[in-house]
Formats: sequence, structure tokens, C-alpha cells
Amino acid sequence: MDTNKQYTWWLKALSGADEVQARRFAAAIALEIGWGGISKVEELTGMSHSTISRGIEELKTSEKLEPPERLRTLGGGRKKVEIKDPVIIEDLDKIMDENTAGDPMSLLKWTNKSTYKIAEKLKQWGHKIDPDTVGRLLKENDYSLQANKKNIEGSSVPERDAQFRYINEQAKQFINYGNPVISVDTKKKERVGEFKNPGRTWTKKGQAKDVNMYDFLSLGIGMATPYGIYDTKRNEGLVNVGKSHDTAEFAVESIRQWWLMFGRYRYANAKGLMICADGGGSNGSRNKGWKFYLQELVNQIKIPITVCHYPPGTSKWNKIEHCMFSFITMNWKGKPLVSYETIIKLISATKTRKGLTVAARMDEKEYIAGIKFSEEDMAKLLIEPHSLHPKWNYSILPQED
Repeated sequence: MDTNKQYTWWLKALSGADEVQARRFAAAIALEIGWGGISKVEELTGMSHSTISRGIEELKTSEKLEPPERLRTLGGGRKKVEIKDPVIIEDLDKIMDENTAGDPMSLLKWTNKSTYKIAEKLKQWGHKIDPDTVGRLLKENDYSLQANKKNIEGSSVPERDAQFRYINEQAKQFINYGNPVISVDTKKKERVGEFKNPGRTWTKKGQAKDVNMYDFLSLGIGMATPYGIYDTKRNEGLVNVGKSHDTAEFAVESIRQWWLMFGRYRYANAKGLMICADGGGSNGSRNKGWKFYLQELVNQIKIPITVCHYPPGTSKWNKIEHCMFSFITMNWKGKPLVSYETIIKLISATKTRKGLTVAARMDEKEYIAGIKFSEEDMAKLLIEPHSLHPKWNYSILPQED
């Protein structure tokens, strides 16, 4: 039996024991574990370090253990702050929802605010709480304290944080008014042919699929460029699989296809469309073609489009990465992408327990890379920069015929 599970069951067996019996039994398990035992039992039970240490001291100093003269009645002692003040958990979630950062692929959440600052904020809202209690509540609600990683370049932290909050505010407003919010990006290009695809899948022993020993492009059919559009409210998406270059025209055409296939029916009364996009690539904030072709799309669908870009180096915050692309990758792991038809079918078969559905289509058009746009071309566009970070946030309005 797994050791952790064994200790957990033993400790659960004492759920009806009084506090003295519980701490002594916990102490006995800590002694059995040896080095690091107190910390381990502390993690398993939620008991404090001092309580377990007291139990150990009682075990070591008493030949015959007698019950103490006085025990608190069941439920006695100081009540936890969340019992005395139930609203505090709701307010803590509000603070963390606005200040949460980290890798969205992880099941854990972490905050860039210290327990001292969080405690101060809660006190301003009328709660009595100290930093240690904040730390306990955070752990009990699946937060963990993690170190920074040197993997982001570009803008300063205040700029990034302000942009994340702005994107959230804009998205909430659009959804509240019944307008679509989509997250877009280009998935990693894939070689099409008898090539090894990372991951493993269940097959009969000795019947693994043979693939090319080398990944030379000349041994395959071509390259697939999947561009995805993810509807954040409806938890559904479209992947437009191109055979050509990943250009701004291809990116906007993918969004156009989503609108024609889904958007105009799902949001028949929409007064606007919000796009959350990375800061670079075919839909980058500095890409003139991206704005040029979006203007054409806006003129076609007759509603304005608001674009909010994620700051440079923060693409993994884009919802499409962890809400759609990650599941597509999981669905086709270990399966060679031998043809474009195979790619379309594997993408279309991607589903999750939370209801994600994904459609896929082939884009046969040949897109030309390197098209230049002059300042005169850009001056004709009807673009309204937002007051906050106008290089990242702007709206494109329909032009009169």
C-alpha cells in the first residue's frame, strides 16, 4: 500500500477521537516516519507543529499515558475565522481573482501578492485576520507559493498586470452584453506524413505504428498550419488548417470562417466582437497586415472589432492555449499525422468532460508572405486606440461604403 495513503487512513480513523488522543496518535506516526515526520503529519492532518511536538513530548516522558484532568468539549476552543466570518472567503476569492498569475496549465494557482498585503486589504474591508491565517486559507483553497521564473521579456510588471486586468474587464463587459469574446492563435506547425508524434497510445503489443526514422520534410506530404479560434463563453472552437504560410491574411481568414460558420448564428444580435490575441506572429500588435485585413472583415460583418493583445512573452496566458490547443495535443498524442484528413478528424474528435467541442476545416488557399503595407494604406483604416496601452488595445470600426 502507498505509504501516504496508509498514514491518511490511520489519521482518518481518529476523526472521532478527542484532541489528546489525536495529537498523541499523530505524534506516534511522526516518530515512525522519522526525519521530516512532523512536517509530513502536519501536511496530512492540518495540525500545528507545536501540537504534534507536544504529543511527542508526552509520549517520550510518560511511561503510562493518562488522560488529562480537563478536556475541551467537542467543538470547543477558538473558532476558525471562516466560521465566525463566512464572507471572508468570498472576499479573499475576489482579491485573488484580480491578482492571480501563473501557468494556467497547472491545477494550482499562485498569487503575486504577499499574505501581509492580502491581510491588509481584508482588514480594509472590515475583516479581522492576520497574515498567517491568510496563508492557511490560501493553502486550503488550492493556492501555492511559487518562485519567479526568468522566462518573460519585454514590458514591466505593472504594465503586464494592468493589461491582464484590462483584458478581463473588457471580456466581462462584452459577455454581459451578449457579444462574443474569442481567443485566437496559431498552433505549432506540424509535419504531415509518416512522422513520429510525441506521446504514447494504447495498442496491441508488437503492433506499434512504424514511422520514418528521419524527420526530413521531403519524406512527408507537407506542413500543416493550424489557426485556432476559441469561444470563451461557449467553450467551443474552430481550427482552420492551412497548407501555406502563417500570414496575417490567413489569420483573419480563419476568424472570418469562424464568423461565417458559427459566430453570426450564435451571436445574431451582436454589436461587437472582442479578440484576445498574442502580441506577435501573424496576429501581432505591430503587424500592419493584421489590422489591414481586420478592417476588411469589419466592413464585411458590419460590426466593430475590439482587439486586446497579451504583452510580449505571455502567450501561455491566452485561453486558447490551455482551454483548446492542449486538449488537441492530448487527443492526437502518439498518433502519426499521416494526412491532412487525419489531422482534421483528430481535431474534430477532441472533446472534454467540461463540454469542449472543436470543429476543423481545410484551407486550400495559397497565402503570400512578405506583403508590404504603406503608411498611406494604414492611414485609411478606421482604428480607435484605447486610452490604456493603445499599442495593445484598439477597436476597428466599419467604414462607410
